[in-house]
Amino acid sequence: MSTFTAPKGIPEYYPPESAGFLAVRDTLADAARRAGYGYIELPLFEDTALFARGVGESTDVVSKEMYTFADRGGRSVTLRPEGTAGVMRSVIENGLDRGQLPVKLYYGGAFFRYERPQAGRYRQLQQVGVEAIGVDDPALDAEVIAVADEGYRRLGLTGHRIELTSLGDETCRPEYRARLQEFLRGLSLDEDTRNRVEINPLRVLDDKRPEVQEQLTGVPLMIDHLSDTAREHYEAVKAHLADLGVPFTENPRLVRGLDYYTKTTFEFVHDGLGSQSGIGGGGRYDGLMAELGGQEFSGVGFGLGVDRTLLACRTEGLSVGDQARCEVYCVPLGEPAKRRLVSVAGALRAAGVRVDLSYGGKGLKGAMKAADRSGARYAVVLGERDIEEGSAQLKDLGSGEQRPIALDSAVDEIRAAVSGASEVAP
Repeated sequence: MSTFTAPKGIPEYYPPESAGFLAVRDTLADAARRAGYGYIELPLFEDTALFARGVGESTDVVSKEMYTFADRGGRSVTLRPEGTAGVMRSVIENGLDRGQLPVKLYYGGAFFRYERPQAGRYRQLQQVGVEAIGVDDPALDAEVIAVADEGYRRLGLTGHRIELTSLGDETCRPEYRARLQEFLRGLSLDEDTRNRVEINPLRVLDDKRPEVQEQLTGVPLMIDHLSDTAREHYEAVKAHLADLGVPFTENPRLVRGLDYYTKTTFEFVHDGLGSQSGIGGGGRYDGLMAELGGQEFSGVGFGLGVDRTLLACRTEGLSVGDQARCEVYCVPLGEPAKRRLVSVAGALRAAGVRVDLSYGGKGLKGAMKAADRSGARYAVVLGERDIEEGSAQLKDLGSGEQRPIALDSAVDEIRAAVSGASEVAP
């Protein structure tokens, strides 16, 4: 028995459940590709200062949740807690902002935050994200939201909703911040929360504790203090979403956990997940590029949680992903048959058919049990007598029907059967 276990708070995906994980990740990414986003592969770790400046030193992510360590050269590096800062660094470093605008990129993979593990909240979380950089256009905000919504709907999700608000711009945020701080300073709050009022007062609105929420009646909201420019932008985003047929709910208390958000801010929520109801979110981040040493370009993007989206699919009873390891399972009875079927399997794989083969000299009964467990639609059985007759047996594992096929044309006949099954599959 192994004495090693996976690190606490790290989900693992293995067959057959891993098929659902792959389907969620690939479906969310495909929605971005169809909207013209190109793929970017980001480093798993970066200079710690990138996240401190880009995400915000007052955020819980930076102050409490980052995996930070010194490398062998004595440099402080951090496992990436989110994707936007890294994308922005890459755009600046590689001059992508000097080409066609907006720069439209998508990415995926693991991100790391030291949190208390629970259902839907992991220390290694999987995300798919997009960033559109260099153009401040409300239609682009709406596109980003619609891309995420399309990904969820292609998975079959119906129980999610979009919460939307605006966090204002540089002309109205300072005055609102002062109003909010004045209100919050008059409340009965613990020391940590009072410190948060001075550093990042918006985060207090997101405090889930009842004793805090009860005191927030009448709290000033950003949506009521927008500048004319910020309000015009927000109204345009809502109009574009309506044109796209993307429903949303306005939530004036919506707060994201990162400091860089401005103007359009949104979150995808699925109530079937309980307290960890957020399955994705994002918004616009004017000023972030300049903060990291680049041009005065704005951007908008999202990060969608693959783990939580998979949980949402399971909550709705959705079966996502092909659970079958293969489409065809080859059953050789004897070494001569194995040599022939190894060749057939190789040719089928080269033609794009997923094929597995019974190894280890199993008998017919054991091999057919393995074929059933594989999820294959067809089994190809070959014995010595079949070789003498120049044929193999093709068995439909769903219906139980079996028929001989010529060995010389076995690859073509099996491909035709698989193609035909795919066309009539529900």
